Amino acid sequence: MKVQELWIKENTQIMERYDLAMERIAEFSKEKGMVQEPFRLYFIQMAHFVSQIEELVRRQMREELNGLSLEALAELNHSLYADILPDNYEKSYANPDYAARRLGEDLGSLLSAFYVQLRGSIVFAYECRLEDITILCETLIELYNIFEEGIPERKTVRDVLYWFNSDYTDVILPYRIREQLDPSLSFAKDIIMDSDLSDLRYLYHFGEYISSSELKVAEFLNGIPDEIIEKMASAYTKGYQMGFEVMGRDLSRKKTVGIRYQLGFERMIRVSIRQFKEMGLDVVVYRAAVWSVTQTPNRKVGYHGMSPNRQYDYDHRYDQAIYLDKAFKERKLAVLKSAYETYKKEAALYAGPAVVETFGEESFHPVNKKTACVLTGSQEELTIAYTNESMEIINRYVPGDETSFTIIAFPLPEIGKAFQDIFAETIRINTLDYKMYRDIQQKIIQILDQAEYVKVTGKRQTGQGKDSQIQGEDSGAVGNETDLRIALHPLKDISRETNFENCVADVNIPVGEVFTSPKLAGTEGLLHVGKVYLGNIQFKNLRLWFKDGMVTDYSCDNFADPKEGKLLIRQEILKNHDTLPMGEFAIGTNTVAYAMAEKYGIGEKLPILIAEKMGPHFAVGDTCYSWSEDSPMYNPDGREMVARDNEISVLRKEDVSKAYFGCHLDITIPYSELGDIRAVRYDGTELFVIHEGRFVAEGTKQLNEALEKGTD
Repeated sequence: MKVQELWIKENTQIMERYDLAMERIAEFSKEKGMVQEPFRLYFIQMAHFVSQIEELVRRQMREELNGLSLEALAELNHSLYADILPDNYEKSYANPDYAARRLGEDLGSLLSAFYVQLRGSIVFAYECRLEDITILCETLIELYNIFEEGIPERKTVRDVLYWFNSDYTDVILPYRIREQLDPSLSFAKDIIMDSDLSDLRYLYHFGEYISSSELKVAEFLNGIPDEIIEKMASAYTKGYQMGFEVMGRDLSRKKTVGIRYQLGFERMIRVSIRQFKEMGLDVVVYRAAVWSVTQTPNRKVGYHGMSPNRQYDYDHRYDQAIYLDKAFKERKLAVLKSAYETYKKEAALYAGPAVVETFGEESFHPVNKKTACVLTGSQEELTIAYTNESMEIINRYVPGDETSFTIIAFPLPEIGKAFQDIFAETIRINTLDYKMYRDIQQKIIQILDQAEYVKVTGKRQTGQGKDSQIQGEDSGAVGNETDLRIALHPLKDISRETNFENCVADVNIPVGEVFTSPKLAGTEGLLHVGKVYLGNIQFKNLRLWFKDGMVTDYSCDNFADPKEGKLLIRQEILKNHDTLPMGEFAIGTNTVAYAMAEKYGIGEKLPILIAEKMGPHFAVGDTCYSWSEDSPMYNPDGREMVARDNEISVLRKEDVSKAYFGCHLDITIPYSELGDIRAVRYDGTELFVIHEGRFVAEGTKQLNEALEKGTD
């Protein structure tokens, strides 16, 4: 690691402020009677944490960490994250419930949220970002000074946090933009490329929490032959390259690609960096956002470790509620535009992200705490408005019709004892013969292009096998209640136009789907799934009702109180919108993935990326073509995919703020819950694509072989 170089380059001007802040905070514990209890204990604990950061910074500056043993590094990592681990969280100020009990409901949530932000100093110390640490410590001192004068009103503390986030947005946000575009910020890439990856000590130099999962994955990959690692990386990088080719975009004009992944996969990432370089692309490896100003609730964009505590993440996903108002939103937009203007050359060369997802974590059942920050109705509207307006700014500098992406997924050891076998199966799924699927999917499209609309129904009754309780052991209902009518756009010339894209293994790996942007008018009915993972949360008996393509009602069985279930759906699926359109309808064809899921009993643990290929799926939010609807798209047979718009996205031609929602979430009905998919022609006659959960269209029955094996 080039610690000394980073230290000198980035921190010369901030050192005096940094030293003064550290000296002042060190005095907190020596001053008795200056701050009343119980707040004095809070500030003493904050000072203790800052002292850990100060020591870490000095050790990093001396490059002392490089000489520590694996055991010593693990002990250091644990000490930094111990306070928020599940066993300690009940008595941590990071827990809003505990903070409220100790410090009062008015001030507890505010001081808890600030502590969470202060904890970002861990990764700032590893990266030698002293300015970030300094501004946090100066704010801690400002809060301490206020409490020296007595117990303040909630508004006084909130004002400090508000102006802290507002004033320093012009520091936080530009750096976030830069670290996603500028390959010269090579902290993580240097670790990946320069370390001995057989020596697992390297994992602790990222600064993220390192669990047994990252260690096991790295150790497992170290035992895989070189040719398999090359194959894994090639599926990932070639899929990225193929995405540009399929969409008719010129990759040669781009120079950088952004890699996002979970720690442990460095051996594959190192090979991927080399392969991207052979394509003429330099790699940017950037960390998931640490500041609440730049975070996306329940989503990590960038490299990261396993969460030390998912309830901790859940409790603080809306801490921005402390400072979000119209003035802050406008300031953030202004800073965003200025930052992209500063880095416009880098933005013009950016080709898009290459993402490695993981799956297999144990189920997470969140607890909704009244003490946690929540967005008000007006703040939800501001969040939506910011998303739409920021996308318009970003699209000016990183045009959507000039970039692409790719996503691939692999399992984690938490998936169970069969981890190694499942990993091998996943590699096979990620490298299936795309030509075979392309040809079969073309036959499905030939049927669908005759349709006025498509009918999708769930499996109403089940047998005695694995499907006998498709909605879960705690459900009394039998069968899937889905009954949907999906309206399609009229085709002017079926010899030249198509409603469905033939999707092979490019941007979304693995292979296996045909998809469209439905016509909203006439799209209606109920979508029901027994169990499905969306993000980090498993939804039970999820139901969404549609009318003219828009969500009109929704429910789930995650909580005893239906209102809590509706709130969870609004937050995690509708992304705080009152409603969303059906932005996509697709039919997944990857029955091999389904067979793997059945064989190992992991269907409910698979990520959207794989699950969407295991049956029909429906996305709520924007279409698949958002911000690039005007770029022509052609299937392998030469026909143009014309269903790139719907009645909402087309509003961009009049008012772009009305055209997009800034989200797109796929919800899949697995084959085990699926009844029929029928193409209904304009004369009322029907053609079956799937009947009773099996492919019946001519030329598609080969897909049933894996389905039958999966139910043996």
